[in-house]
Amino acid sequence: MFLFGPIGPQELLLVLLIVIIIFGARKLPELGKSLGEGIKNFKSSVSGKDKNKETAPPDDKAHHPPA
Repeated sequence: MFLFGPIGPQELLLVLLIVIIIFGARKLPELGKSLGEGIKNFKSSVSGKDKNKETAPPDDKAHHPPA
């Protein structure tokens, strides 16, 4: 019955109302997108997976001495 612990539906609605008053209805999608990207970046940094290291081309100049 307690999905979020002691927080009930009335409390969730109150928090949502306060967020809408503070940020406005137009900013909520941007806020959600930013929060989602932040969580995704945090998860990737914690797991050690970095897409930039995998897709970066190797630096040929560092491996071959100049002639």
